[in-house]
Amino acid sequence: MKISADEIASVIQKEIANFESDIDVREVGTVLEVGDGIARVHGLTNVAAGEMVEFPGGIIGLAFNLEENSVGIIILGDYLKINEGDQVKALNTLLSVPVGDAIVGRVLDPLGNPLDGKGPVSSTETRPVEIIAAGVAERKPVSEPMQTGLKAVDAMTPVGRGQRELIIGDRKTGKTAVGIDAIINQKGSGVKCFYIAVGQKDSSVAGVIKELEERGAMDYTTVIVSGASAPAPLQYIGPYAGTAMAEHFMYNGQHCLIVYDDLSKQAVAYRELSLLMRRPPGREAYPGDVFYCHSRLLERSVKLNDDLGGGSITSFPIIETQEGEVSAYIPTNVISITDGQIYLQPDLFFSGVRPAMNAGISVSRVGGAAQVKAMKNVAGGLRLDLASFRELEAFAQLGTDLDPATQSKLDRGYRMVELLKQPQYKPLNVVDQIMVIFAGTKGYLDEVPVKDVQRWESEFLEFIQTKKKDVWNALDENKDKGATMKKSDDETTKSVIAAIEEFNKSFKAS
Repeated sequence: MKISADEIASVIQKEIANFESDIDVREVGTVLEVGDGIARVHGLTNVAAGEMVEFPGGIIGLAFNLEENSVGIIILGDYLKINEGDQVKALNTLLSVPVGDAIVGRVLDPLGNPLDGKGPVSSTETRPVEIIAAGVAERKPVSEPMQTGLKAVDAMTPVGRGQRELIIGDRKTGKTAVGIDAIINQKGSGVKCFYIAVGQKDSSVAGVIKELEERGAMDYTTVIVSGASAPAPLQYIGPYAGTAMAEHFMYNGQHCLIVYDDLSKQAVAYRELSLLMRRPPGREAYPGDVFYCHSRLLERSVKLNDDLGGGSITSFPIIETQEGEVSAYIPTNVISITDGQIYLQPDLFFSGVRPAMNAGISVSRVGGAAQVKAMKNVAGGLRLDLASFRELEAFAQLGTDLDPATQSKLDRGYRMVELLKQPQYKPLNVVDQIMVIFAGTKGYLDEVPVKDVQRWESEFLEFIQTKKKDVWNALDENKDKGATMKKSDDETTKSVIAAIEEFNKSFKAS
């Protein structure tokens, strides 16, 4: 077969036209030493703080310490596969994670890799793990309620969308349960939820995922796991990665709820990395910027203004205390960053009060503006009443004779404590909460024996749902009107009182 000179010329011309000089110019360094999740690298002179680097085998690292003769890298993978003398490439990009609808309902590690065996995350969009939080001009005040479904929280320390409410207490006092109940309560509300487990046992996290699946909450929840067995670098970046995933929805006008479980473990991981990097230790050996570690994370929880779509991120950071020491370094740091705290007390927990919230120390600094009006009218003085009840209770233990007024205060206090108890994983609708708290605070339970209060509650709510659904619907429609449940001559209030009185006639004490 003969090929003409013209054909050869046209092929050569086409090849020349399509020729591209693809020279991969990248900065390369050499590993000086490696161990305990960090590596020191020589030669990456132009690398930026927070920039990704790549080790042999595709292991990713993050530039953490920029020193004169070397760069400190935290390794986001198996550091045992990296050896001295290995080459390290700078990737000229910041650490990013996949975002979008593809991550909803998944269990991921902090880099966005699946841990649930459901295949790869099919997301084309990514978002940097670290960004600067929205400025003051881009925010608006908290104005919408974020219902947790817990009577004690929604009544006394209400949370609004865009708020940061700290859950603090000793280990095994029900801190995670409060966050999980809040996630379960978002069913049907359109809120995207994120549960970020940092330094937790894998078995504990598996138990949480099982509960969320059984209650249909995984349909709108993403779980990010950097467990106790994960390297310190992954525990450190886990909360930032989860927040970046939530921000995608927030900037698209949606609402998100994040439970950070827990930030004490993140601080410990950050301390470990900092000490290995020879950063100077400060109080309790934490580095001086551990406050900034948490503040730049929690400042990203925000209610955006209407021009930016009005989306929000609400966060429940969890902090573990030692022997109730809320004045320790990390607890005081996070208390000063957040907009209030729910303090869970071991004594209350072990005496059967669940959630074990201490009404005296717990506070919500901005959530009152977002609280449902009817709940505010019903539960306005409840926190102070419970705090004074605890003092009276301590006084009554001395065995002194009490005057009738003090005794009646104590009796009502015992009933309110019973009424605010709630089983785990059973959040209540806010309308149900308003009705039972109204009955308790207005004295309609004063004749009910203390041991029967919880039975009274469940039977009363069943009575409302089956026989007085119109009363429930009327309260649901009017719950945000200022006068509802405030004046006894208000139509909605009258119908609620009539329903309570009718039920009380048929209720039999055990």
